[in-house]
Amino acid sequence: MRTQSIGLNSLEKTVWWKVDLGAVYNIHSVNIIFRNYDDWEMRQRGRFAGFSLFVSTTGVLDNTSLCYKDGPELPPLNITINCTTLGRYVIFFNERLYGVTYPEGYEPSIYVELCEVIVYGCNQTGVYGSNCDNQCPMNCKYNVCHIENGTCFECDAGWRGEYCNETCSAGWHGKNCNHRCSNWHCKQNASCNHVTGLCEEGCAAGWKGSTCDETCDDGTFGFDCASNCSGQCFNEYPCSRQTGHCQGGCKPGYITEKCNETCSPGFYGQECRYQCTGFCLNNTICDHKDGTCTYGCHDGYIGKFCNISCANGYYGKNCSSVCSPNCKTCRHTDGQCDCLAGWNGFYCNTECSKSYGEGCKYACSQNCFNQSCDKVDGRCLTGCTNGFYGEKCNKDMLSDLNSLSSVSCHPWSIVGPVAIGMNLIFIITGIICRWKLYNKKLFLLFKKHSSEKTDLYAEAEVIPEDSSHYQELNLSEK
Repeated sequence: MRTQSIGLNSLEKTVWWKVDLGAVYNIHSVNIIFRNYDDWEMRQRGRFAGFSLFVSTTGVLDNTSLCYKDGPELPPLNITINCTTLGRYVIFFNERLYGVTYPEGYEPSIYVELCEVIVYGCNQTGVYGSNCDNQCPMNCKYNVCHIENGTCFECDAGWRGEYCNETCSAGWHGKNCNHRCSNWHCKQNASCNHVTGLCEEGCAAGWKGSTCDETCDDGTFGFDCASNCSGQCFNEYPCSRQTGHCQGGCKPGYITEKCNETCSPGFYGQECRYQCTGFCLNNTICDHKDGTCTYGCHDGYIGKFCNISCANGYYGKNCSSVCSPNCKTCRHTDGQCDCLAGWNGFYCNTECSKSYGEGCKYACSQNCFNQSCDKVDGRCLTGCTNGFYGEKCNKDMLSDLNSLSSVSCHPWSIVGPVAIGMNLIFIITGIICRWKLYNKKLFLLFKKHSSEKTDLYAEAEVIPEDSSHYQELNLSEK
């Protein structure tokens, strides 16, 4: 306390006195007795004049705790002030400020000469009435009420009304019910607790915190932000804090509103709209994001999507095998060939045996020696068996000789003016015909003897049969 005297020249301009009652009590009145001197009552009243009386729960001097303020009239030196309130601290305060004109009778110098300060009320908390035998309403702050009628000076947080028996209106909470709940972010739009402001059933989707006034962090959503986003929203956009939906769509390879499911097997890309090639190694599915074949390609295909067939002439894994040169075409997956003439087999690496042509489907002539022929065109490479000749030994010598024997060259004659010239032509033609028949028979006889492994033609003198001799004609003009 500061109780020193102050005057016109004092540096300090205020005096005060304070007592701590030790607890908050229900106060009715305060009796103050100021010191009196014989024949100096008016001076003492002038020193006493202008004082203020505060009753506070905190010890702070403010308008909320002001119980009494002295007016222009000089107060009596023994005064009882009706101060029905609650409080722990009783404070006497007075001042003489520089430049202020005070009412007549106010002494410029003042002293704190308090003889006695008597506080009347109930010496127990929670009661009121003339005999302090009535219970205060249970929700009065500090459990203290008006000592006469039992109304509450203040309510506990969450309560309102004269007797603090009404909860805050829906959506409000706290001291004096003047705090709004967090914009109705409690689950199912429930009101917050009228006392604490907490959402007792938890927060609405997209909100968190004890009072549900904080939005979910990026990457979380739902009630109390307890769920994690899929992380697959397009362009790394955060999902909806309420639903978890990816409002801008999904990254390639993902579908559904939350982008939490991969593409069905065999599909990939944005909205899973693209189909895999189907040529990934061992029939594995392509990557659901970009369609690449992670483990490589099926035989006969290359490229990261395995969508490129081997170039002509190549086949197999990574198109690293070369097709057989005996193929017309080669299957790019396994090298199976469509063979050139003279070859057969899966890879066209087997020559025709006793056969020829495409697919070796034509048998060599049985008249070829050892039935051996050219694998491409069937020509007999080592000669013919007895009695046959020709490239494929398909001509019968005996039949040809017999047919030649039945052929004759008959000379014709013409009479008339042009007889001499025309007959000469017929004679020459007959000679040529007979010569050709002779050579044909000679060739067939040679082939026949050659097939019998004899060289009769080389040793024998060939005498032509049925030779015709023509006389040289001396033609003279007539």
